[in-house]
Formats: sequence, structure tokens, C-alpha cells
Amino acid sequence: MAKPPLSMKPTGWFQVAWSDQIGVGDVHAMKYFGTEMVAWRAESGQVTVMNAYCEHLGAHLGFGGHVVGEVIQCPFHGWQWNAEGRNVCIPYEPRPNRGRRMRTYPVAELNQSIYIWHDTEGREPFFDVPDVFAAFGDSSTIADYWPQQRLHREALELHPQYVLENGVDFAHFKYVHQTPIVPVFTRHDFAEPTSYVDFTITFEGDEQQSIDDVRSGVEAINGGLGIAVTKSWGMVDNRTISAITPVDDRTSDVRFMAYIGRVPGKDSPRAEAKAVAFGEEIIRQFAQDIHIWSHQRYSDPPALSTSEYEGFTAIRTWAMQFYPDGRGGSAADLAHQKG
Repeated sequence: MAKPPLSMKPTGWFQVAWSDQIGVGDVHAMKYFGTEMVAWRAESGQVTVMNAYCEHLGAHLGFGGHVVGEVIQCPFHGWQWNAEGRNVCIPYEPRPNRGRRMRTYPVAELNQSIYIWHDTEGREPFFDVPDVFAAFGDSSTIADYWPQQRLHREALELHPQYVLENGVDFAHFKYVHQTPIVPVFTRHDFAEPTSYVDFTITFEGDEQQSIDDVRSGVEAINGGLGIAVTKSWGMVDNRTISAITPVDDRTSDVRFMAYIGRVPGKDSPRAEAKAVAFGEEIIRQFAQDIHIWSHQRYSDPPALSTSEYEGFTAIRTWAMQFYPDGRGGSAADLAHQKG
């Protein structure tokens, strides 16, 4: 008997825009988790994300709605809604409608990105968005890095869990990226909703190299299924953010950001060009992964090799907590739909 379809509506933080897409007074229409939404920025700078259709007569606030100070005004009859989704003004009535409320979402804005908390049960956030700088416990800030480089792919048939599983997949480097990297995992910590995976980097042919001799590696922090941040040290200092957000029951938007570290005293155009080229290479390799994921069929249970078993089993068990049914990812559902 086939397993029942599983949800594309996991709980967690998910990126819905970049900060520079929504200036003061802007109204941004979008669709995520099968729901029409709008994001808007008040004069104070606060970003609000809410369902798109006005509770009055159903006009879409993303098409003609506009910001008035700290509220958004419907283009149809001028009803105004605040950041809590409450009606605060009906221009042709002496008082607002206090009985209706538009659904709003908890918002976090950091690392030049806007995230919403999604939970089908309506619970408040129970973990934080990982900060690509502060989360790693060092003193680095955005000023220590060249400007963010980005990739954005829309409506691909892939599930957020594919991307997270890539973090424990040591074998794909040689075959997807044609690089002789041999990751040696030094940490798998899946005890909390925020999980940690660290590995050092060795290369094929360096069997005699001990961990103590390694001078480069990667630290990864997974904030649920929607966000993963990494810090790479050694060869080239860089930080990345991958953010996968379900659009509907079949597809997700993919965003990927890379920051390349500045070298003190080397801010020449040539240094910047080298940093840009390295960022482009990181993004190119991530795009290679996307090509695999967007044509992948979820295998459950997977035919794992002995050396793969621990990492994949740990991350799949961890992932179950983010689904309404507690059974795991809806990537299985995507598999059935793709045939």
C-alpha cells in the first residue's frame, strides 16, 4: 500500500523577498504555500506580510493597494488595515470593522532578506532565523565581506528537504561538481529545530592527511527546512545562505546568496573582481545541484551505502518535526506527481 501524500506546508522560517525589493511605501504581491500574499513597508520601515485579499469584498491589495503611513489601503473602497491585520479605517463610516481581521505572518528581516514564519497550526515561532554572521560566534560583520551575490530560481519542482539533505551528502562533490573534495564530518547535531553540520575538507589522494593537518572546512547551520547558512574557512573565506520556499503543492522558489570575505588592505578593483569571480563559481556549483534536485524523485526508504546511513538517517528523522502530520517531507508526494 502506497504511503499517503505528505505536506508541502512545513513549519518554519521561509524567505519571501529580499529587503531591497520592498522600499518604504512599496506593496509587493507574491504567492507562497498556495496562498496569495502581500508584503508592504510602512513609513517607519517595518515590513508586514499578510494575506492579499481584503476582508471587505475581496480586492487583491497587491494590485492597486498603497501604503498610507503605517497602514495599507485597499484600492477598492479605501479600507485601511494595520500591521496586525486589523481594520482601522472605513473612510465613509464613523468607526472601523473590529470583527474582521486579515491574516498576518511573523516577519524577520536580516541578512538583506525578508522571512516569514509559516505554521499551519498557527503557533508562534519556536526558533530564530540563523544569522549568517552572528550565528557562528565570531566577530565578523557584513562590513568584512564584499557585496552579496545572488541566484533566484522560481517555481521549480523540488522540495526544501532536498537542499537540506545535500548538507550530509559527501559523495556528490566528485560527480556533480567534478571536484576531488572528500568531506570528513566532524559534527552532526540534530537535537534541536536548529541543527548543525560541520566538516573539514580533504582531497582525493591525501589519505595520509590527519584532521589536525586540515586547514579548511565548512560549518553549516540549518534553521528548519527553509534556511541553511554556511561559513567556509581556509582557502577563501565565504558565507552562504540557501533559502527554499514552497509556492504550492508542487513547486518551490530557490534563493541562494554568497558573501566573499574581504582581505584587509586589499580593496583594489582586482581584489573585488577576484571575489566576484569566486562568488560566481560558488553560485555555479549551487546551480548544478539545483539541476539535480529539480528532476529528482524522492526515494523513501533510500538505498543508502554504509557510509551514508548515519547522516541521511539523522537528517530525515530531524526533518519530521516540521511537518503537520509528523511523518516527514512531502517530497514523496512530488515523486508520485512526477511519475
